[in-house]
Amino acid sequence: MKKIAFLIFGLLIACNTSQKTVAENQDATISSVEVNPKIYAETITQKELKEHLYIYASDEFQGRETGQPGQKKAVDYLQASYKAMGVPAAQEDGKYFQKVPLELTKLPGGTIKTGNVSYELGTDFITFSPIEGDFSEIIYAGYGIEDKGYSDYEGLDVSGKLILIKSGEPSKDDGNYILSGSKEKSVWSNMSDGPAARLNLARSKGAKGVLFYDPDNYGRYQRYYEYLKGNNKENMVLKTEENNAELILLSETMIKNVFPSIGQEKTSGIISQPISLQIKNNNVAVQSENVVAVIRGFEKPDEYVVISSHLDHIGVNDNGEINNGADDDGSGTVALLEIAEAFKQAVDTGNGPKRSIVFLHVTGEEKGLLGSQYYTDTDPVFPLSQTVTNLNIDMIGRIDPKRKGDRNYIYLIGSDKLSSDLHTLSEEVNSTYAQLELDYTYNDENDPNRFYYRSDHYNFAKNNIPIIFYFSGTHEDYHRPGDTPDKINYDLLENRARLVFYTAWEIANRNERIEADVVPSK
Repeated sequence: MKKIAFLIFGLLIACNTSQKTVAENQDATISSVEVNPKIYAETITQKELKEHLYIYASDEFQGRETGQPGQKKAVDYLQASYKAMGVPAAQEDGKYFQKVPLELTKLPGGTIKTGNVSYELGTDFITFSPIEGDFSEIIYAGYGIEDKGYSDYEGLDVSGKLILIKSGEPSKDDGNYILSGSKEKSVWSNMSDGPAARLNLARSKGAKGVLFYDPDNYGRYQRYYEYLKGNNKENMVLKTEENNAELILLSETMIKNVFPSIGQEKTSGIISQPISLQIKNNNVAVQSENVVAVIRGFEKPDEYVVISSHLDHIGVNDNGEINNGADDDGSGTVALLEIAEAFKQAVDTGNGPKRSIVFLHVTGEEKGLLGSQYYTDTDPVFPLSQTVTNLNIDMIGRIDPKRKGDRNYIYLIGSDKLSSDLHTLSEEVNSTYAQLELDYTYNDENDPNRFYYRSDHYNFAKNNIPIIFYFSGTHEDYHRPGDTPDKINYDLLENRARLVFYTAWEIANRNERIEADVVPSK
C-alpha cells in the first residue's frame, strides 16, 4: 500500500506552490508550516479503508471479543500493518503490544468464623469481593462517619484492623441529625452513596476490612447476590494487586452473635472477639493487549498527540451469530491505520511532524473503557503531563438515521470542554480542508446518551487532557450481527478520517502546544 511515486510528484507541486497550511496571519490559531498536508491526506482512500475493513471485520475475526481468539487475530493484524508501514512500536522494548491485565469477576466463596461458629456467604453475610485474614479483635467505629467536625474514628487506630460499622447517622436528643442540624439526613444515609463513602473513608484510615450492619437494606444485597449467583453473571475489570479493604454486610442473625448491642451502642471501642475471614477469589484472568505505535516528532519529540480507537467488539452472540463490528469500531481502527500511513509518508519525504504522534488501539472498550483506563491510570507509555491532546475515533462509518441534513457530517464531542484553543483549531481545520458539517448535538451537557463518558477519550479527559471525540452516531445495527463492512459509507469514512488527520497535523505542527483552559463542569 505504498504510494511513493505519487507522493514525490505531489511534493514537487507542493513545493512549487509553497502553500501554507492555513493563512498568512501570524496570529492564526493554526500553524503556518510551509507544507501542504493535502498531499498526505489524499493517501487516505476509500479503497484502502475498504480493503482493511473487509479483513478486520470479517467472520475470521469472530467479533474481536476482548481476550478471545478473534481479538488476538485483530492485534496481530494491527502489528503486522504497522510493521509493513515501517511505523515503529511505541514501547522501549520494541513491542507493539502493551499487556493489559484483566479478569472476569465471579462471586467469591468462603466463610467467616468466630470461635466455634462458622457463618456462610450468601446466608449469614454478603460480600462481592474476596478478603482473607485472621484478627484477634474487631474495632467498633460506630457509623463509620467523619464529616463537619464529627468523627467516629476519633481516638481509634484502625490501620491493618477489621472494623465494624452500622448504617444511619448520629442524632441529638431532639431528633435532629448532627451533620445536617435538622431532621433531614445527610448523604451518608443515601443508599447509593453512603456505603461506598464509608468504605472509602475506612480505606483511607488503613482498615483491612469493613463489617457493615444495615438491617434496612440487607435484603436488597442478598437478592442481588442471589441474582448474580443464579445467572452466573460475570463482569470484566482491570486486575489489580491492591489489597483494599472490602465491605462485608452482616445479617441480623450474625450481628446478634458478634455484637448484639450495636443498635444502642454510641461509643466506639474494641470488641475482644477473634474472627477469621476466609473468602476466596474465584475470578478468571484474561490476557489482552493495547497496540501502540509512534512517529517521533523532529522538533518537540517529548510532546505527544495521541490518536485512539478501540480494537475490540462484542464477539459471538448466544445464537452463534458473529457481531462483526465493522462500524464499532472497525471504522475507527482502519481510519487510524490510514492516518498512521499518511504521517509515515510525510516522514519519508522529509516532512515529519514537530510533535510525536501516538497511534493507540485500545482493548476492553466494550467492557468499560478498560484498555484506555490502563493506559492513562496505570501504565502510560508516554507521560500524561506531556500528552497534548487525544483525538478519539469511535464509529465513523455510517449515517445516523435520526439525523436530518447533509450526509457529509461528523458529530464532535468534547472539543470545547477542556480547551477553547482546541475547539477553535478544530473549527478552522475543518473550514480550511475538510468542509464537513460539524454537528455538536451530542456535545450538550444534558445529552441523555452521555456519549462524552462512553468512549476511550474520557479516560484522557478525566486527566485534564483536551480531547475530541469523532462519532457518526448509532444505527439499527449497533451491537448487532448486522454491523458488517458492506454497510459502511466509504466515501464518508474517507472524509472523516482525513479530517482527523488534518486536525492531528495542525496540533502536531503549531508552535504552541494545546493547553487546557476550561474548568471542567461537575
